[in-house]
Amino acid sequence: MTSPTATLLISCPDRKGLVALLANFIASHNGNIIHADHHTDFTAGLFLSRLEWPLDGFDLSIEEMTDAFRELAKDLQANWQLHFSEEVRRIALWVSRQDHCLLDLIWRQRSKEIPGEIPLIISNHEKLKPVAEQYGIDFEYIPINKENKAIQEAQQLDTLKKYNINLVVVAKYMQILSQDFMMNFPTVINIHHSFLPAFVGGESLRKGL
Repeated sequence: MTSPTATLLISCPDRKGLVALLANFIASHNGNIIHADHHTDFTAGLFLSRLEWPLDGFDLSIEEMTDAFRELAKDLQANWQLHFSEEVRRIALWVSRQDHCLLDLIWRQRSKEIPGEIPLIISNHEKLKPVAEQYGIDFEYIPINKENKAIQEAQQLDTLKKYNINLVVVAKYMQILSQDFMMNFPTVINIHHSFLPAFVGGESLRKGL
C-alpha cells in the first residue's frame, strides 16, 4: 500500500537558503521528500513552495508537526498549510452553462484521480442541473448579478457551510468572486483560460488573450 503523505504549502518573503532550510527541517525528522515545487515571485518578493513526503518513519506526530511548523513559520513570516493524503476533502464545483470542465472533474474524481468527495454543485444558471442529477450530486441554483451580488454571495457561503465544504473549484463559473467572499472562504481553485489577474472575464477570451 502507498504510504500516507504530508504536504506543506508555504509562502513567505524571499531570501537565500529557504529551500535548504525547509528540506533540512524535513530531513532532520527522518522525512524523505518525494515531490518538491518552488517558485519565486520577484515582483512581490515572495517565495512559494510545495513539499510532500511520506509519513512512514517520520518522527513527528501530526500534532507535533503542526506545532513545529508553526514555530518555523513565525521565524519566516510565512503563511502556510499542512495537508495529509488520508484527509477526504469535500469539494464544491461552481459552474455556469458550459459542461466540459464540470464533466472532466466529475470523471477524474470518480476514477480516483482527484481524491475527495463532490457533494455539491453551485451554479448561477439551471442548465447543468441534469448533469448533477445524473451523478447524484446536489445542485444549488443561486442566480447572481451586480445588484444582488453581496446577498447571493452570503447565501453561497451559508451553503458551503451547510455542506461542510473544504474546497471550491470554480469550473467555468464566469463570475468574479468578490474580495469579501475570498476573505471568508479563501480555499478556491479557479479554472480559467485567461491570464489572471491582468485579464479577467469573458472579454479576454473573445480577444484571444
